[in-house]
Amino acid sequence: MTLLAIEDLAKTYDKVTALTGINLSVEAGEFVTLLGPSGSGKTTLLMSLAGFTTPSKGTIRLDGKDITHLDPEDRDFGFVFQGYALFPHLSVANNIAFSLKVRKWEKARIDARVAEMLSLVGLDNLAGRKPRELSGGQQQRVAIARALAFGPRILLLDEPLSALDRMLRETMQKELKRLHRETGVTFVYVTHDQEEAIAMSDRIAVFNHGRIVEIGPPRDLYKKPATHFVAGFLGENNFLSGHRADDDETMVEAFGTRFSAPLQPRERPGDVLTIWVRPEHIRLGPAPGDGIGFRATVVENSFVGAVERILLRTSTGEQMVATLRSEAHSEYKPGQVVECRIDPAAIGVLPSE
Repeated sequence: MTLLAIEDLAKTYDKVTALTGINLSVEAGEFVTLLGPSGSGKTTLLMSLAGFTTPSKGTIRLDGKDITHLDPEDRDFGFVFQGYALFPHLSVANNIAFSLKVRKWEKARIDARVAEMLSLVGLDNLAGRKPRELSGGQQQRVAIARALAFGPRILLLDEPLSALDRMLRETMQKELKRLHRETGVTFVYVTHDQEEAIAMSDRIAVFNHGRIVEIGPPRDLYKKPATHFVAGFLGENNFLSGHRADDDETMVEAFGTRFSAPLQPRERPGDVLTIWVRPEHIRLGPAPGDGIGFRATVVENSFVGAVERILLRTSTGEQMVATLRSEAHSEYKPGQVVECRIDPAAIGVLPSE
């Protein structure tokens, strides 16, 4: 069931267009992430949902009710700020209780709810501490507990993990997924981190220049992007030039070889195409196997921890990266000519920009 509906939303500041033509529906209980580079409009949309920014055009509906111009405190949304925004003079327990006191809950009910939220975020033994006495991850848990305490219909989160180090960020990603699962609250989450979006979301709305360019489950967007921008922005990718062969409706010529690929009906013989393939889908070595085979020259071999990145140059002079698991230690040296193989299903074809 659609809980939140955004219809033809736009926001303009003087002559600068921050958002245009935004249409997005969010189902009850979903975890939807707004992903995009800085300045793409994702935070402007979140602020519009919260009521902190007034759209120039369009409608925001909650359960079918128009809330576009409703005050923030009347929207029944929780908000987790990027900088946490905790009250420094209040204890953890009182930070969590603040929104409940504003709503004039009875003391016994407040105490019970605060205890419940402390347990939910694992801070039972830190109730009396002040924010300055907490780590970044603990402060983030307090901010989340405070935002969830009054039982919001939707929780809005504005890049809440950006200030945390990598290990803590990964831990908090798991915590947020657990909280989403256990509370059943709908999450609308803003980030510019592609890995974070892929790991946490039910669906991702990818923003660029104030528009949603694609929306869908993470796996679909990663494996079958429909636009150049998403193919390049969501994960590492290799882009190479190719063209449709003149003598066959499905044949493509690229990186020095010919292969069959799913082409759009509008593609005509000789049309220039963009071919993409993820680095992890390029296999190296003489081992036989199905797929598209071609030769390439090793330019560089870099060890980067879990994988080795092999920079290759094709016979057409283009460069591409292959990633190999580090435990399969490679002896590939610059200048060495290697056999390459790619599963045709792992290759994407887009019209040339």
